[in-house]
Amino acid sequence: MTADPYILFLLGLGLVILLVSWGPKGLKRAPLSLAIACVGIGWTVFGMGVLAFNPDPRTYDTITERLSELVVIIALMGAGLKLDRPLGWRAWTVTWRLLAIAMPLTIAAVAWLGVAGLGFSLPMALLLGAALAPTDPVLASDVQTGPPRSGENDEVRFGLTSEAGLNDALAFPFVNLAILAAAGGLFSLQGLGQWALVDVLWKLGAGAAVGWLAGRFFGWLVFRFVGGLHRAADGLVALAATLTAYALTELAHGYGFLAVFVCALTLRGAERDHDFHGEMHDFTDQIERLLMMLLLVLFGGALANGLLDALTWTDAAIGLVILLIVRPVAGWLSLMGSPLDRRERGLLAFLGIRGVGTVYYVAYGLNHGGFGVSERLWAITGFVILASILIHGVTATPLLERLTRWRERGASTSGS
Repeated sequence: MTADPYILFLLGLGLVILLVSWGPKGLKRAPLSLAIACVGIGWTVFGMGVLAFNPDPRTYDTITERLSELVVIIALMGAGLKLDRPLGWRAWTVTWRLLAIAMPLTIAAVAWLGVAGLGFSLPMALLLGAALAPTDPVLASDVQTGPPRSGENDEVRFGLTSEAGLNDALAFPFVNLAILAAAGGLFSLQGLGQWALVDVLWKLGAGAAVGWLAGRFFGWLVFRFVGGLHRAADGLVALAATLTAYALTELAHGYGFLAVFVCALTLRGAERDHDFHGEMHDFTDQIERLLMMLLLVLFGGALANGLLDALTWTDAAIGLVILLIVRPVAGWLSLMGSPLDRRERGLLAFLGIRGVGTVYYVAYGLNHGGFGVSERLWAITGFVILASILIHGVTATPLLERLTRWRERGASTSGS
């Protein structure tokens, strides 16, 4: 007797969902992250041929773009709802430094490595730099702040959460610059002028404005309309706010990623200490983990079916340089002169996790620009994401726990 593949799929899905439900706490002290487990499951299942399907992003480019897009926007809503700290220039100093200094330095360094080390064309090198520059709001959940009002809001966790919330949107102008370069308009005053006015000023402004308006509307609806919708609603409101803010911004030709995060910050600010924020966050966190599980299992399947076949030893070496040297150095330079301790600066610089956002930007760029053959681009992208999942997944929790113990020792010493 042969088993029905559909029944096997349901069995596997149930077991993986159980892992997703149990994983965040069950794996908390193990040298293993939920992301590593999901990739490993995908690698095993697809590598054994249990499912006769090859989830190659090069074949299913549009589905890859849309699925990764959905995961990112839900993660951005969750990230915004987590932040107890109101938006401000001084309070967010670490964030502004990472965005204004570390991110452009990373894009420039990766683009240079793409041209000089990988032999990529300038447009493809720019796309690689833009895609690998932002930290990931999805896979970085283990190093982010805790749920609303949980108290897990130290500078390292806050910096990584707020950076991930904003830099996905701020990478978009550089992705569009790569698309412009692929179309031959990089050295055209008209093309650059349109890019600056539309892709930078208009789309960032529209994203911020629509996100703020959506956040104000949902804040009023949830907490003030007829006594507050929170009395009769549940965490689904967060998903409604996510999709509404994103869709309205895209209709206005703005950056929806920015709108969702701004919407979350504004919604959180409407009643900062209300318990309903925790309910909305918990719902988005569950949906995010389910979608992340699906995407990472498919990513593991793509790895098992040859996503890295085009990777050379030079590509792998440069990928590790990007992950272990470029981001840490850029992050460290951006935080020089800040009030952070050197341990905190080191962790913020090192824990620049790459993941789902990178997949989205590569898929988006290739779907909207003429970059030519993309096998090596996907191979090095997949390698960097895999390396980040493994390296950061194993080291993040022990490093953060060590930092906590160091703070506690410092506090006890100063107290005595």
